[in-house]
Amino acid sequence: MNWHNPLGLNRRQFLKQSGKLTASAALLSSLPRNVFAAEDNTIRLALIGCGGRGAGAVRNALSVPDSGPVKLWSMADLYQSKIDERRKPLKDEFGDRIDVPKERQFLGFEAYKEAVDSLRPGDVALCTTRCYIRPVHVEYAVKKGINVFMEKPFAADPGGQHRMLRTARLAEKNGVKIAAGLQCRHSPARHALIERIRNGDMGKILLIRANRLGGGGWLSPQGERAFKLAEQLKFGRIHLLWVGSGHMIDNLIHQIDECCWIKDAWPVSCVAMGGRDPLSTDCGQNLDVYSMEYTFADGAKALCGFRRQNKARSEFATFVHGTDRAAQFSGQTHAATVHLYNDQRISRDNIAWTPRDDQYSPWQYEWNAFIASIRRDRHHNEAERAVYADLTSLMGRAATHIGQEVTWDEMMKSRFQFCDYLDDLDFGSPVPVEPDESGQFPIPRPGSWTEL
Repeated sequence: MNWHNPLGLNRRQFLKQSGKLTASAALLSSLPRNVFAAEDNTIRLALIGCGGRGAGAVRNALSVPDSGPVKLWSMADLYQSKIDERRKPLKDEFGDRIDVPKERQFLGFEAYKEAVDSLRPGDVALCTTRCYIRPVHVEYAVKKGINVFMEKPFAADPGGQHRMLRTARLAEKNGVKIAAGLQCRHSPARHALIERIRNGDMGKILLIRANRLGGGGWLSPQGERAFKLAEQLKFGRIHLLWVGSGHMIDNLIHQIDECCWIKDAWPVSCVAMGGRDPLSTDCGQNLDVYSMEYTFADGAKALCGFRRQNKARSEFATFVHGTDRAAQFSGQTHAATVHLYNDQRISRDNIAWTPRDDQYSPWQYEWNAFIASIRRDRHHNEAERAVYADLTSLMGRAATHIGQEVTWDEMMKSRFQFCDYLDDLDFGSPVPVEPDESGQFPIPRPGSWTEL
């Protein structure tokens, strides 16, 4: 399939269509069927967090070609309605491969434990809730010897990221496999350009530009809902930093990761600025504009921008500038829009080289590789690299919010948490953040804001 997305599909629409694709049988046809630990050779999946991203991950897992038997075995969420909402269309699409009877549908804040405990070594826990609780869920699965797919972001704050780092190292020690939801790392077209960059075809990389500019909505006053934890988890998905890390990171983390992949390094520092729309009535914690300048050890820069503003120019792309020429690395909806140009002029009439189109979506490539690693029992642990990408994103968020330069060393030392009682959450827990009398949640302001 040509993945230039001419119809302009969003991620959810694309997943619905691409989940039905089949890849070349040659990709996995030679895999030994007896490497996997389960006696009946079935890889069982536990879906923890039954939102759209979780359902998309299940579709990709069940669409891996010639993978041997894979089935959805259990589901966990805070609410039965979310399980029902996802289970039925998956059942309609995949039939008996959705094998989740009532006794394997688990509810509540402890449901993740029951879902993980329903699995066997070699199975996979899909940790796809909002990121506030990701470190707790992944840690539990790894300690149980269960493989993990974890969606991005991976934690909402530095304290959570460092807990994830400890879990990543435990997984490495115990041979547990972890796939992380930065799917563009699995794009063959991007790998082809990376190879050319490493071979010096662009000269020295001096500048990378990565923008995600689009529209968006604001949070209205929530009234009494704002003081109930379960309600904050619903309306705060992108609007409250402690729940989902904020709108910018939830979207731009992919391209920030691309910048680090292109440089094969993590930045040493970041300066940034941001602001709100002058007519904003948003009661959430996001800024509307984030403009971040990352500096790498060799002095190269990555300029990463995020904007949510209606009726303004949109852009969703990553561009690379070397001393010899420029390139495009990605495009709309994470499309593998990859070109090498003759010089610094980025234009269709100036393209010097374009790799073969990716045949499948990056999400499908990601799952093809993960299932292959499980079947072959080969090393597969993306957790540390993914956490470093998220720490880089948090560095940019912090630099914007506090209005100061933030360094990599500061990120590695910080153990700041928005909520320090994640392991004990229940429906009666106090909320980590409260709005004022007008319904406005605290907005980041330099001089009075802490997140490091």
